[in-house]
Amino acid sequence: MAEIYRPETEEDAADIIADCHDRHESVAIFGGNTRAGYGNPVSASAGLSSSHLSGIVAYNPSEMVMTARSGTPLAEIEAALAAEGQYLAFEPMDHRGIMATEGTPTIGGVFAANVSGPRRFALAGAARDSLLGIRFVNGRGEIIRAGGRVMKNVTGLDLVKLMAGSHGTLGFLTELTFKVLPRPKHAVTLCISGLDDEAAIRLMASVMGLPVEVSGAAHLPFMVRNSFLSGHLAGDSVACLRLEGVEGAVAIRQQKLGDYLASHGPVQHLDAAQTAVLWREIADVRPYCDGSEKPLWRVSVAPSKGAMLLAALRQDAAVDAFYDWQGGLIWMRMDGGCEARILRTLIARHGGGHATLLRAGIGERQIVPAFEPAPAAVATLTARIRATFDPRGIFNPGKMERQEIAA
Repeated sequence: MAEIYRPETEEDAADIIADCHDRHESVAIFGGNTRAGYGNPVSASAGLSSSHLSGIVAYNPSEMVMTARSGTPLAEIEAALAAEGQYLAFEPMDHRGIMATEGTPTIGGVFAANVSGPRRFALAGAARDSLLGIRFVNGRGEIIRAGGRVMKNVTGLDLVKLMAGSHGTLGFLTELTFKVLPRPKHAVTLCISGLDDEAAIRLMASVMGLPVEVSGAAHLPFMVRNSFLSGHLAGDSVACLRLEGVEGAVAIRQQKLGDYLASHGPVQHLDAAQTAVLWREIADVRPYCDGSEKPLWRVSVAPSKGAMLLAALRQDAAVDAFYDWQGGLIWMRMDGGCEARILRTLIARHGGGHATLLRAGIGERQIVPAFEPAPAAVATLTARIRATFDPRGIFNPGKMERQEIAA
């Protein structure tokens, strides 16, 4: 990459991008670059970083809405929220461990990749569900605004959500407005051991029907269990259920859930400090923060199909895995090759889903599509949308699928 552009203002970014458009110069867009290597390899002439577009623009805790520039470090956002007893409810993960990268996670990168943690399945929704408004520069160098600072006044909701998860292929984000929530005052986790994958997923599903408001449901098989809480989880395979809220209410729900779980196996109760550590490690995929290039997949399926999918995959591939989102999200590390064809074929046979290759050696990344190949009709629609925002295809060419720079 010959040059990295680091605009200081939104207007600087617009000028740079307009010039790149005119010169047919492609750019690799990034923030803190903590997800370097995520997605398909990008073929670009230059880099375009949001790192100098930093700072909180507006924050009114009573409205529970914040506006920040895209390059603002996530740690700065979280510190400002913590001072007011608030937080990002969607619990974004830190990719540096699994990707073996450095740098600083940014709020723009979180929303550009729609990074959503353990609360995604239950209470908080995805990152995009918290996004209210955006400002960005399109591939012509035009500044676009969608949405607003107050949720009820949002008028560009579709465009806002479209940008979340587009991985910098539709525009260069410069500013984001998002909702925040009060931080729970107390949290505990109940862990039940001794269940196989299928039994654990069935149990988690049954618990979701109880009036206990579970905010996290993960199953950690024996092969990964010792990677969490420094090996202090009791038993072998462990299903973990988190409860959050006001301390008195949490205590009542904890008793009710504990009584229910007692007939299914040994139960371990984790306090607030242990709970915070455990779910941070689950969010950050702690077992696979190993510095290796072993292929790592993020697989999203119907929770009821996860255990069956993994069992079928193990007939043909050596794979290590654990479950989040009540079994609907499976983190899989392959001990051999990527096994993309086998994995994606089995996903289709088990009701459908998505498999994203987060990490692999460069040779495999060159030939294995990182994202689930889209049906022809969806691919055509996606191409039309991208052509609208970035007619010459200068943004992150090849990131989502292999493509050429338009003439």
